[in-house]
Amino acid sequence: MPGVLTRENGGATVTACLALSALLVVTVLVAQVGVAVVARHRAQSAADLGALAAAGALDEGTVVACARARTVTDAAGVRLRSCAAAGWDVLVVVEASVSLGPIGSRIVGATARAGLTEQP
Repeated sequence: MPGVLTRENGGATVTACLALSALLVVTVLVAQVGVAVVARHRAQSAADLGALAAAGALDEGTVVACARARTVTDAAGVRLRSCAAAGWDVLVVVEASVSLGPIGSRIVGATARAGLTEQP
């Protein structure tokens, strides 16, 4: 009979809405994982640059070298956790805070070492 409502009317609409909502949640979660990965790569780049800057300034002393690493990492927007020199090698550890929206915020870290390949 035309115009008579049956029990199945609207079921496909509800199912489609639920599927679309689930797809939206998965998309947001995947995007947040991507944000965390990008933040980790940025932290690693900052650690690499900081270690190279510190290694280039080691002839002026450890304090000056680590100050140069701090300048570079601060400019990159990450926090220098530690800077240590052993001989002509420098080890730089950095961390950055990343906001993951509904998941919260996390800390990502990176470590880099720079120095001579051969001792003089």
